[in-house]
Amino acid sequence: MKLSIKIISLLLCVAVCSPIYAGAKKRKADKETVAWLYELECAGNGVQGTYLVKVWSYSKKAVVAAEQGKKNAVHGIIFKGYSGDQGCISQRPLVGFPNAEDTYKDFFTKFFSDGGDYLKYVTLSSQPQEIIKVGREYKVGIIVQVQKDELRRLLEKAGVIKSLNSGF
Repeated sequence: MKLSIKIISLLLCVAVCSPIYAGAKKRKADKETVAWLYELECAGNGVQGTYLVKVWSYSKKAVVAAEQGKKNAVHGIIFKGYSGDQGCISQRPLVGFPNAEDTYKDFFTKFFSDGGDYLKYVTLSSQPQEIIKVGREYKVGIIVQVQKDELRRLLEKAGVIKSLNSGF
């Protein structure tokens, strides 16, 4: 009887503590992402309406960098674009004016939150990730496909960018 009470107590402790630990891990990942420290490069030609990109994310833990790769890739397509290489054409960012992230802070804070809408616009490739130790950090490269046409429609609907049909 005592053994089963100990086991139940242990299981309850693990059940209660696991979400707290997971939440702390996510907060740390978001804290490291606030600086938006990443590199974005073309990884080939994606299907129509998408960009196939390799995003390099940095963190003291490789797992954290890999988790943030999708978020960084979408952020890069929106705000940075990428230069052309590997047979790709350079792509400008979807948002072409400075301070857009600050101007539409409420929208982007919600959009890039944990489990936010950015996940609807990015798909992880089946290719393995690359992990490079750089000083005290890890540089983790993953290949993702970003739904740029759908992302553009969202940004137009939110009023962040003008429609291509609206003229100049």
